[in-house]
Amino acid sequence: MITSKLAKLANVSPDTVRYYTKRGLIVATRNPDNGYKEYDRAALQRLKFIHQAREIGFALKEIEAILASAEEGTSPCPQVRQMMTEKITETEQQILRLQQHVSMLKTTFASWESLSDGTPTGESICCLIESWTKDDNA
Repeated sequence: MITSKLAKLANVSPDTVRYYTKRGLIVATRNPDNGYKEYDRAALQRLKFIHQAREIGFALKEIEAILASAEEGTSPCPQVRQMMTEKITETEQQILRLQQHVSMLKTTFASWESLSDGTPTGESICCLIESWTKDDNA
């Protein structure tokens, strides 16, 4: 099947198919009659796997490592479990940082309510941002 058909069947864009092919994640052959890249069912299965892994949150480098383990005949499942454990920890840390950021935004916004609007001058653009300091919100 050609790139556009593969993309449609896997629910990805043709550009995604081309990119994954370029990275070597999926393999195509060339049709000698028209020069088009053609993909087989194995490429479709692999593309669906990659898409699922991306949806879960795995990066392409991680997916490459998973695929490499599978190609070596080694189960990548223990590696995937370890990656998932790390992803959970990273995501929890990101959530904490985002919660802290939202708190800082709310505090800053509340402090700006009492400030009057400034007029831009050659030395000032927006007094709200210019008056803000990290120490005020630590």
